Amino acid sequence: MPKDGSVVRLDGDGKPLWLVLELTYRCPLKCPWCSNPINFDRRSDHELDTAEWKRVLREGREMGALQLGFTGGEPLLRDDLEELVGEADRLGYYTNLITSGVGLTEQRLLALKAAGLKQIQLSLQSSDRELTDRLVGAKAFDLKIRVARLIKAHGFPMVLNVPVFRHNADQTAEILALAEDIGVDYLEFANIQYYNWALLNRDELLPTREQLERAERAVQAARERLGDRMTIYFVIPDYFEGRPKACMNGWGAIHLTIAPDGAALPCQEARLMPGLAFPTVREHSLRWLWDESPTFRKFRGLDWMREPCSSCSERHTDFGGCRCQALLLTGDACNTDPACSKSPHHGRIAEAIARAADPRRPAMPLIMRTEQHSRERQGMACGAAAAE
Repeated sequence: MPKDGSVVRLDGDGKPLWLVLELTYRCPLKCPWCSNPINFDRRSDHELDTAEWKRVLREGREMGALQLGFTGGEPLLRDDLEELVGEADRLGYYTNLITSGVGLTEQRLLALKAAGLKQIQLSLQSSDRELTDRLVGAKAFDLKIRVARLIKAHGFPMVLNVPVFRHNADQTAEILALAEDIGVDYLEFANIQYYNWALLNRDELLPTREQLERAERAVQAARERLGDRMTIYFVIPDYFEGRPKACMNGWGAIHLTIAPDGAALPCQEARLMPGLAFPTVREHSLRWLWDESPTFRKFRGLDWMREPCSSCSERHTDFGGCRCQALLLTGDACNTDPACSKSPHHGRIAEAIARAADPRRPAMPLIMRTEQHSRERQGMACGAAAAE
């Protein structure tokens, strides 16, 4: 599969250019590929308050952060979202709301616009009402379409984010047509990454290579037809590429995520790593967390690499791949990401693809992101690596 140019690489000159605020892990949806922690119910009662988030915003700008994402969970569940957007705008951030759309009324949309919100990224799981509602565990499709049209009616640049998996990969042409009808500015087909809930459901979610090739053809045809009327990204799935993604442009390079309880994370999945402490903004300044925290220094740069990464000519391009994926699939975060064909563990990716596509494999119901399943399945994601 050819590269599509959708992977952005930046040299942050040691600055956290992209600041992501996970305002809450609470969410009204139950998506079975969610990237939030499996034991999310244990981490929803200790969210930073408004003043604490404002301090994070100020310290981030002092360090040179430019791009800001408000996300979750569902950030609209925070009553102070408009106040935080206003503070971020005052400080000079380019603000982006990453939302399911649930809770985004016209009144609230206007309040966010008045506060200075610059862009909205809305998720859509399918072009089909029944499938969307079933996948997210709520009647959400009609709401999402209504919200999408409201966003455009009020002049926001909009990213429509479509997670790609087996159930919707063959709907690519229909999703493209729906996005064109809405007037979407940016359409991102993002093949899901298999962590947390998605790893639990990998056998059911992983598309086939043939599905992805058909989807790419539909995207290319739409690009040729639409020209610059809509920018379409198709994020390449690393399971099928033979090379890992340049995860976060390198650990602790330009991305800084703050979890709901204030923990500073090099990426939104890092908390699953055993043996790493995650100090919070309640204990330290943002600058100390970025510059001095052992968590951020652990895999920053190239010195941590083992063979075959340490002598690989591509180590400055992919940075050894994803540390979280290496941990989940091999049991050791220092190993080469198994998505890389040079990894001695690459066979685990091939086995996963073959198992998911095996017509003899009995279909299983998706494990939805619920508190009940969280308690029942806690630890299964790490156990999947041992099972392999």
